[in-house]
Amino acid sequence: MTRLEPAQMAERLAQDIPDGSYVNLGIGMPVMVANYVPDGREVIYHSENGILGVGPTPEPGTEDPDLINAAKQYVTLIKGGCYFDTADSFAMMRGGHLDIAVLGGFQVSADGNLANWATDN
Repeated sequence: MTRLEPAQMAERLAQDIPDGSYVNLGIGMPVMVANYVPDGREVIYHSENGILGVGPTPEPGTEDPDLINAAKQYVTLIKGGCYFDTADSFAMMRGGHLDIAVLGGFQVSADGNLANWATDN
C-alpha cells in the first residue's frame, strides 16, 4: 500500500466535499483542504476562531498578519467571507449549521474511535 503525504490526503478529501457545502476545518492537516477546492465547485470553509469563507494559503509575501485560522496559520478570505466572535463560531458548529467537519486525528482505533485532542503532559 502506498502511503499518502498530508497534502495528497487533503487534496483527496477535498474531492469528496459536495458543491455548496459549509465545512469546518479543524486544526492540523485539515486546514490544508482549503487549498484544494476543485475547479467549478463552491465550498465555504469555516475556522473555529471566527471566519466563514476561508480561502487558500496566501502566496509568500502577501500574508495579512491579522488573518489567521484557528491553527495560527495565515489564510486568505474568499469574496463574501466574514469574521465573527468565537461564541458565534461555536454556535454555528454546535447548532448544526455546517454540513461537514474535517477533524485532525492523533489516534484512530481499529473501531474508528477518534482522539483529536492532546494535553501538555
